[in-house]
Amino acid sequence: MNVLVVNCGSSSIKYSLFRMENGEDGKVLASGLIEKIGEPGTRIVHKAADQSETHAVAAPDHRAAFGFMVQALARGKLAVIADMKDIQAVGHRLVHGAEQFTESVRITDAVIRAVEECSALAPLHNPPNLVGVREAMALMPDVPHVGVFDTAFHQTIPPHAFLYAIPYDLYSKHRIRRYGFHGTSHRYVTLAAARFLKVPLGEVNLITAHLGNGCSITAVAGGKSIDTSMGLTPLEGLVMGTRSGDIDPAIVFHLQRTLNMDSGAIDNLLNRRSGLVGVSGVANDMREVLKAANAGNERAALALDLYCYRLKKYIGAYTAVLGRVDALVFMGGVGENAVGIRERTCRGLQALGYALDAARNAGPERGPRDLATAESPKRILVIPTDEEGLIALDTAAIAAKA
Repeated sequence: MNVLVVNCGSSSIKYSLFRMENGEDGKVLASGLIEKIGEPGTRIVHKAADQSETHAVAAPDHRAAFGFMVQALARGKLAVIADMKDIQAVGHRLVHGAEQFTESVRITDAVIRAVEECSALAPLHNPPNLVGVREAMALMPDVPHVGVFDTAFHQTIPPHAFLYAIPYDLYSKHRIRRYGFHGTSHRYVTLAAARFLKVPLGEVNLITAHLGNGCSITAVAGGKSIDTSMGLTPLEGLVMGTRSGDIDPAIVFHLQRTLNMDSGAIDNLLNRRSGLVGVSGVANDMREVLKAANAGNERAALALDLYCYRLKKYIGAYTAVLGRVDALVFMGGVGENAVGIRERTCRGLQALGYALDAARNAGPERGPRDLATAESPKRILVIPTDEEGLIALDTAAIAAKA
């Protein structure tokens, strides 16, 4: 079965084509990114057979962009299929499913309406996700389309962890609560860590840290999410590339009163001008901040200290919540590649049972690996995440039942 995975953003389409066999992890036949849709400089980057090609394209909207995806997959120099009929199912990344969706589902008109109802909770993500769904369904109307939700994995979080201490009516009537995000990534790594540790999924306890431009950390008990750092929106929790993470909510009122900022300006400040870029004044890219800190930039060094301190606090809190922890797992671009961030974060955590082996941490190895000392009571793992691969697995399984 060939499964196309689509992640549609407001001005981009990310896609991967998998060949799935017998419920196993799929083989990536091709992948690509169409970016700056509807803007000057639109381009497609398409990869297949260890080759890559990049073209400027004229894509005023997502429908036109999907046409270029079809051309790359079926008619370009790096084509991997004869035509779109060679695709048997399509999986879609959907960001917010609120409480309606606890697992991946086949997309129907009722599902689309439910995702639309969740759009107020994710106005920057759900609408473009649905654009991708509608365009893909128009392009391939005769194959199953499956929605895989970022929020689904976190629907096992208990009320005492997902509720905020605000009037209960705001939850019961308006569904204001912690939802969590990056759920597909946390779920994939939970499955992979259980296999790596040779522990049954229903028995594994983990702390999984997804560290990229967006960052989140999750407490996993018995293979299920029981708490996570992101909240009603992806703003809460860890320090991120451009997002503040946890702040005193009264800062919002202070900014309104003293700087006469309206809600739009504050939203922009906290989501796009804070985090690493806001503190360092350098960039939201961890590589640039590390480079600046190593060159003596004090604000960049401070941003790194703040980033790792916040992460360490969450690790300590989730260690207390779980009681028994089999492993701390790093994933995402920063988690997988930033040796210094892992070292700074684990420094001083030996008393909690996390002992990092400096040589293993700095080693050239890639892929799933254990960075803890032999004597460490808890393992410290790096596991590359594969959200698209998990979406393909879910899609193939649901399509097989269609």
